[in-house]
Amino acid sequence: MATAIRLRQIGWEPIVVERAPQRRTGGYFVLLWGAGRASAERLGMGSGVPDHGAPDTVHYEIDRRDNRTSMAILGSLPDGPRMMLRGDVENAAFEALPDDVEIRFSTVPTEIEQDADGVDVTLRDTTNGDTVTERFGLVVGADGLRSTVRGLVFGPHERYMHRLGGITCAFQLSKPLPGLAQEDTAVLLEPDHDRAMWVFGFQDRIPTVMLTYRTDDIDSEFRLPPAQRLRQVFGDRPTGKLLGAVLDEADKVQDILFDSAEQVRMDSWHRGRVVLMGDAAWCVTLYAGMGVSAGLVGADLLGSMLRRHPDDLETALTEWEGKLRPVIAEWQGTAEGLRQWFNPSGRRESLLRLFWTRGEDWPVIGRWVRQFFMRGRVSKNADVAAV
Repeated sequence: MATAIRLRQIGWEPIVVERAPQRRTGGYFVLLWGAGRASAERLGMGSGVPDHGAPDTVHYEIDRRDNRTSMAILGSLPDGPRMMLRGDVENAAFEALPDDVEIRFSTVPTEIEQDADGVDVTLRDTTNGDTVTERFGLVVGADGLRSTVRGLVFGPHERYMHRLGGITCAFQLSKPLPGLAQEDTAVLLEPDHDRAMWVFGFQDRIPTVMLTYRTDDIDSEFRLPPAQRLRQVFGDRPTGKLLGAVLDEADKVQDILFDSAEQVRMDSWHRGRVVLMGDAAWCVTLYAGMGVSAGLVGADLLGSMLRRHPDDLETALTEWEGKLRPVIAEWQGTAEGLRQWFNPSGRRESLLRLFWTRGEDWPVIGRWVRQFFMRGRVSKNADVAAV
């Protein structure tokens, strides 16, 4: 929707094709950093993107015996991110989408053929199986980690997906957890078992949760329903109140993200008149915390390049990619370090994380820690799309 908004701003007539039968308004915890906020403002979404972070949030480290200690979670970062749910961003984009932009739900592309003058796309209505072939000037594949557009035009997923060796599961709780205020954050770290649980609190929303763990056999993780697999991974000993309540919630939640942590790495994000956007092109993973911002920045910048080169699509897409790729590479590069922070594995990573967390208030080390976490998230890349 962000790409459609930007294309409409420069005079194009976009059509949005959506696999789902209706808007997907739910979602899990996301961050919107300075780079994403700047693009959201230019896309007309700014006033609709809230910040649900609570100023008086208490951060706890907990264990299965329900012991807890207060901790710092980089609270002194300059110009820190807005905290929200994925549904908040979706709603802001929907509200900013011009009324004359058509959305076709329950629709998927099945064939894409292009020549120098246009792209023929065969679309299938998943409700009745009907197909139609239409011609477009540009196809934008903004359809996620396992992009159908990427598969049709660029080839199999295996060529481009790089596994980070972990599983992430995220969902919204139905109620606050026992003994924890709604706005508080809690983290259960078990580095000897390569697993962790995070609870993200909001000032005016029910908390969301992320469970993450390491595995050497990603493919086997999808043989069971998510809730059942989570109980296998985390249920090897008494859970305690908080973890137990989270696993109970997983048993009944309808909207749950359960997926492998994988980045998409491609030599080129465009081919002819087809261009990939967001996770389809460069997934940075949940660990990097930049997925929403990257999607908004990419959409914003694409429109700017198409406006700058209205009669030269190849130049527009080449310049778009040239300006954006260094930024995305920087964000992807932080993912492994942040994976160690979210889910430290073993004693070395656990000690490194402790160093990062406790060192935030130390003059020299604290500055280095903040610089690492802020790489590319604010200042120099905040206006990458303002060209």
